[in-house]
Amino acid sequence: MKAEQMRGLDAAELKKQLAEGDETMFRLRFQMSMGQMEGIKKLRELKKDRARILTILRETEINAAKEGK
Repeated sequence: MKAEQMRGLDAAELKKQLAEGDETMFRLRFQMSMGQMEGIKKLRELKKDRARILTILRETEINAAKEGK
């Protein structure tokens, strides 16, 4: 998902996607440790999506703090 689409979501939805992504990453890592090499691209994509979500959540937190001052 692109960052522009993620910015349109609220914090609760972003946190939900973050949790789902973490669960999927766990399963992919587990499968890879068992010898299945499928999912390397998917794992990279999930890591990037996770970073985007965390960045957007932090941006909204900073913006909310600025508005509160």
